[in-house]
Amino acid sequence: MELRELLGDVRELVECESPSADLAAVARSADVVARVGLRRLGVEPERIVVDGRTHLRWRLGPGPSRVLLVGHHDTVWPIGTLAAIPCTVEAGVLRGPGCFDMKAGVAMMFHALAELESRRGVTVLVTGDEELGSPSSRELIEEEARVAEAALVLEASADGGALKTERKGVSLYDVRVRGRAAHAGLEPEHGVNATIELAHQALVVAALGSRDDGTTVTPTLASSGTTTNTVPAEGSFAVDVRVRTPQEQSRVDAAMRSLRPVLAGAALEVNGGPNRPPLDAASSDLLLRRAQELAARLGLPELTARAVGGASDGNLTAGVGTPTLDGLGAVGGGAHAADEHVLVDELPGRTRLLGALVADLLATGGPRR
Repeated sequence: MELRELLGDVRELVECESPSADLAAVARSADVVARVGLRRLGVEPERIVVDGRTHLRWRLGPGPSRVLLVGHHDTVWPIGTLAAIPCTVEAGVLRGPGCFDMKAGVAMMFHALAELESRRGVTVLVTGDEELGSPSSRELIEEEARVAEAALVLEASADGGALKTERKGVSLYDVRVRGRAAHAGLEPEHGVNATIELAHQALVVAALGSRDDGTTVTPTLASSGTTTNTVPAEGSFAVDVRVRTPQEQSRVDAAMRSLRPVLAGAALEVNGGPNRPPLDAASSDLLLRRAQELAARLGLPELTARAVGGASDGNLTAGVGTPTLDGLGAVGGGAHAADEHVLVDELPGRTRLLGALVADLLATGGPRR
């Protein structure tokens, strides 16, 4: 593997901005990913467009799919970020919007597979809506995972290069309130104040968290009212839920659906629900051991594991029962932040490890066997 060529591919991916909500930008990025993949694998991908979002799939070699590699090419960064945070490599650090989360990981997939003598039975899936919660790619991811013996997720590593063997499950809700408008100065008593009702509900929702269970329930984006001199007739707030267990996910879901208005005359509507199940350690345990053994054979630093709060498509592959190892991508930091970066010296070893793990799984079978 030539590090110079790998860095060139990462730069090519990063310099095509791809915010998840911009369908045209995601389509342009898919073209770039397809071009890089074709250059390294010698095979054109299948383009799968769902709800206007472009996903790419490579099925390598004849026969059934056995090992699934998962990545995404969309980012959280709006068009124009590249002008303020250009893609650079200085003093062993690569920077640029989306480099760590997770365009370096996408390039690593291609380079790792390019070095293998046989890729028969490998499926590569690079989706375009992961940062939104994978609404259009979820069915595709789960479909591919069900037939695979193992899923390897090229999301960026945890701190220090640790693999991500536990991820919290995610639920997302939208709480909407309908009140009654009135003049705020002349007759506020004739209104039903949606802002006050939202405040009541936000306090109830926030109290659903459980520190002992590692459950967080966080009211986030909120809006209410139309003008400064009108009792608000409508309002809403979003809720982000993170849980370690399916039981906690079910508990919070039941509590959210049992919310009732506090103010007389107010109406309440709760939309949403569980988005991703938890990725538990049992789903990763056997794959982690194999990766640690291979790292030792390759003379790489000892692999560690970490539980993290953020979710990924690894939650979905594990959720359908497929052994899953996540965080195999780049080492660095600053995901979703202005200091997003990748440590260049770590790229060759991580890429070799990925290739060795894929080869081992193809030769001996995944944990499911």
